[in-house]
Amino acid sequence: MTAVAAKPAAGSAINTTAMMVGVILLIILLGICYAVAPVDSRIMVLMTLVGVIIGGVLIGFGVHFVPVGGAPAAMGQAPGIATGVAMLAAGAGLAGLFGGAWAADQGLAMAVITGGVGGGMMMAITCMMVNFVYVFGMGIPAASGKVLKDPITGDTQPEYKSQGTEGHGLPFVSFVGGVVGGVLGGAGGTLIYIELLGLYQAKLPGLMNASVTQVLPIAITVAGTFAIGMFLVNAVLTAYNITGTIEGPHDPKFKRWPRAIVASAVASALCGLVAILIVTI
Repeated sequence: MTAVAAKPAAGSAINTTAMMVGVILLIILLGICYAVAPVDSRIMVLMTLVGVIIGGVLIGFGVHFVPVGGAPAAMGQAPGIATGVAMLAAGAGLAGLFGGAWAADQGLAMAVITGGVGGGMMMAITCMMVNFVYVFGMGIPAASGKVLKDPITGDTQPEYKSQGTEGHGLPFVSFVGGVVGGVLGGAGGTLIYIELLGLYQAKLPGLMNASVTQVLPIAITVAGTFAIGMFLVNAVLTAYNITGTIEGPHDPKFKRWPRAIVASAVASALCGLVAILIVTI
């Protein structure tokens, strides 16, 4: 057990070489996108890929805010929500994506904001219900095992933490972190969807010799499929970066976010390039 527990701590260091390789790959993918795009729409295609990358980065960064406790949380031995990183992040992001898609015809800014609100609301409701279960169902208070005081409220934690545990429940800072993570994830997923939808609406009529109205259902379906897929890709990547549980922004594992940002950017660029090439080649 000692060897297993030591791995996350050892992996928390930033590998500068690997991150530089990631940045180089990102630049190469952007160059490929610019080179293969039609001359008359290169800027639009490139900006679509940039939007997809930004959306993926928002997802990857937002996942680090989400309090995930896994199996230990289910037994009241660790703070957080008793599920995995990828499942919880995907749930928050998809809730935001549905909200953002509903507001797609209101413009980019409104859609992204709506998506962020949807993701944040999903996480707020989830965190609230989790604490109800902990407090009224299991009879335990919310206490962090990572800090002596809640960074937001200043409430002390050790006297509420059960002996032999890493804490339990959802302290206020973890609750806030979950909402912030939901907002970022929902906004990022919506941004990916809106960018791809705009590109498909512009390109599919010419490819299919049809009107914009006729191709709209296809554009919505394909853009939504790619957006959901990219969200899952970024959520899983970040889950590997976190390696297990995380309490939120006050957790030492939160400091790992820079390498997740690079990984999410490269993965989003690659997935986005595939999503773009199907209508530009």
